Amino acid sequence: MIYNKKDLKEYLERDCKALFPDGKNWFGKVKDPIYRFQYYLRKSEYYRNTRKKPYLCPQYLFWKALLRKCSIKLSFSIPENVFGPGLSIAHYGSIVVNPNARVGENCRIHVGVNIGAGEHADDTPHIGNNVYIGPVAKLFGAIQIGDNTKIGANAVVNKSYIGGGTLVGIPAHEVKKDRQ
Repeated sequence: MIYNKKDLKEYLERDCKALFPDGKNWFGKVKDPIYRFQYYLRKSEYYRNTRKKPYLCPQYLFWKALLRKCSIKLSFSIPENVFGPGLSIAHYGSIVVNPNARVGENCRIHVGVNIGAGEHADDTPHIGNNVYIGPVAKLFGAIQIGDNTKIGANAVVNKSYIGGGTLVGIPAHEVKKDRQ
């Protein structure tokens, strides 16, 4: 979570590197709607976490309004303080994330992903670092996803997986590795 200006700068730099890994589009990042969304997200997280009463803070209200407008435009429903640094959203389109979910560093997420609650509102996924979530994947319930895991397109993950492999299918299962 972002607790000071140093954290904010680190999150923004890591998000930018995750979105533009080749470093070529640094000047175009201001025009990129996904980068703008992530910038607004990080700024609103900063003001929310550094103020005692954020809803009375004009800066928080300003960045929150920009975030809301951009969320509607891009069809993102990504709340504050869910994703760690290095977030990379591949495409704009429907993405829904429960506010109680927690996602680690360097997550790459695609269009149509739903990270939601299970039977109870507190039954939400906790996802590790360096996780790739493919298009239209669904993750729900009180599950743990380990570091370095890849979740394939259209996978439905409703059970914990701690290994660092690839999950595919409905319900999701690990792909068997070929032994050579």
